[in-house]
Amino acid sequence: MGNPPFVGRRYRNALQVADIAKFFTYKDVDYVACWYKKAADFIQGTKIESAFVSTNSITQGEQVAAIFENLPITINFAYKTFHWDSESNSKAHVHCVIIGFANFARTQKFIFDGNKKILAKNINFYLNDAPAVFIRNRSNPLCNVLKIFNGNMAADGKNFTLSETEMLDLVKKYPAAKKFIKNLLGGEELLHSKPRYCLWLVDATISEIKKIPPIFDRVKKVREFRLNSTFKNIADRPHLFRDLKNPKSFIAIPQVSSENRQYIPMDFLDDNFIPTTQLMIIPDADLFYFGVLTSGVHMAWMKTVAGRLKSDFRYSAGVVYNNFVWCQPTPEQRQKIKSTALKILDTRKNYPDATLADLYDDTLMPKDLRDAHKENDAAVMAAYKFNADFTESDIVAELMNLYSLEITKLQ
Repeated sequence: MGNPPFVGRRYRNALQVADIAKFFTYKDVDYVACWYKKAADFIQGTKIESAFVSTNSITQGEQVAAIFENLPITINFAYKTFHWDSESNSKAHVHCVIIGFANFARTQKFIFDGNKKILAKNINFYLNDAPAVFIRNRSNPLCNVLKIFNGNMAADGKNFTLSETEMLDLVKKYPAAKKFIKNLLGGEELLHSKPRYCLWLVDATISEIKKIPPIFDRVKKVREFRLNSTFKNIADRPHLFRDLKNPKSFIAIPQVSSENRQYIPMDFLDDNFIPTTQLMIIPDADLFYFGVLTSGVHMAWMKTVAGRLKSDFRYSAGVVYNNFVWCQPTPEQRQKIKSTALKILDTRKNYPDATLADLYDDTLMPKDLRDAHKENDAAVMAAYKFNADFTESDIVAELMNLYSLEITKLQ
């Protein structure tokens, strides 16, 4: 089999970028979107049907609305994501979908998912049997829930960052420096338990900084870096990160997580940890939030609407979290979710030497942890009044129905 006939975002040249601008206001779409636009124009007023093999990213994240909202087409069959191996020596895996469309609806529509052929009432542009909704970037949650934030950008030229060796050496020579050191945590550190540290000088006085020469030297380098960068506006506070998010407690969610995990590993952390921009954080969240967010229900939503980094899931505030429709549990159901969430956290403690990446490797995930997640999944499903035998596609269809109802209320 030859190479697939599409061009993704990584391979666009200047002419292709110009072509995209002719058809779409959102510039960050795959070039194959132009072929959908041209085909949609050609088949109007006819009984002609078209189909393209495409990069699967056109059915994920912000691209979906940007490409398809104004195309007068109906999907009559779809083949969900599959790997296409190229004939090159590198054997690169390309993640593809097949979309068959027309400007009329067939009596029968089908979704192909691996070896399964599913009869669908309606195929939306996320390739689910669900309402034709478009999930747009939102600045605030659709429901009345806590806000989610990006972690901190330091804008420091890496001068606040300390390796474990640097941290130990600094504290050995200057014991007073210890109170200004915190754990610096990005996605890599969270998932793989990699030690990294930073200077957090929010409460440091001028005299305290000057009494520790290595810290003062780093502060001077931060100022120099900012004066010679786009961060000139914060050069007058060189002892501080650009962002100052250090909540007493928070849920941390890695922005990028492997597609091979059934659940995105997330955790509760305290103010000894400084989250970087590789993490999303929800300050002051409780076990109920953790239980719902780590559930199969939320994972099904995330897998459908999130963008991707290569094939990995890219969790976002604007598309994934802020558009998620939360359940309305009874007090008993809320308490049940808290209990099952706590059981997940307690079960993890049975494996002190395992990283989150180890524990959530789908091949090696411990049975008791998998069982704890299944119990939590069931509790969340019950709070949504979903049938226990719902498939992931069923869950997504119901969530999109709920999303459609919520959007209608706002109009």
